Amino acid sequence: MGPPTYLSEIVAAHRAMAAADHRDVGSLMEAAGRAPATRGFGTALARSGIEGLAVVAEIKRRSPSKGELDPGLDPAQLARQYAEGGARCLSVLTDADYFGGSAADLAAGRAACALPVLRKDFTLSPADVADARLMGADAVLLIVTALSDTELADLHALAKSFGLDVLVEVHDEDELDRALEAGATLVGVNQRDLSSFEVDHDRALRLAPLLPDHVVAVAESGVRHGDDARRLAEAGYQAVLVGESLLRSAERAAAVRALSGHRVGTRGGRRVS
Repeated sequence: MGPPTYLSEIVAAHRAMAAADHRDVGSLMEAAGRAPATRGFGTALARSGIEGLAVVAEIKRRSPSKGELDPGLDPAQLARQYAEGGARCLSVLTDADYFGGSAADLAAGRAACALPVLRKDFTLSPADVADARLMGADAVLLIVTALSDTELADLHALAKSFGLDVLVEVHDEDELDRALEAGATLVGVNQRDLSSFEVDHDRALRLAPLLPDHVVAVAESGVRHGDDARRLAEAGYQAVLVGESLLRSAERAAAVRALSGHRVGTRGGRRVS
């Protein structure tokens, strides 16, 4: 066994929390099944064929690799700035220990605008999926490298049964195959290696031709400016998920505008709808 990595440490901590969670799962499932209708995260991103590249703008206080980004941020104010700039969706970190987030951040951001919201966290159990629905998320994140094939398929199916969209995150071709086998139709290619947290700015471009036509493709991490966004759109990505560069911008609405609307091109010679 190799030395601990960012990912292994965080996943181990979340699995320990899941093991210590003694709430009645059946009651959680019943409550999640009664939650109000979601806003259509995947549908909002699929409009990119008409409206151009979508931006999923992230609310994040800090990260293990970059440290503090904006620890005192007001999630409601930030959500309104992102919406003003034309963001199509929000992503909100709810992990407390490593990213400084909370369910309250998600609730406040969602209440401040009409945008669909992704719960960005390490989803490892049925209770995590139910919690996402109950805190008001419209979509949930499943990270392929953190889950077994059975967990991935079961959690994906559970989330869909609650009306949640599911962003399935991959880093390489093998993980993409696993995501597709689990039924993923919304795939995020994370250019950040979650073991080292290093960014490979060409990772999403290399994987683009392998993404099937029916998949809505999202490039995650390492989107620094409009040129990065344009290249990803030309490669056939319908959306980019961006956190750090927006949070470090003095004018966040303008920063979202600079990334948005680029014409979405082809993947592997195929026109993306």
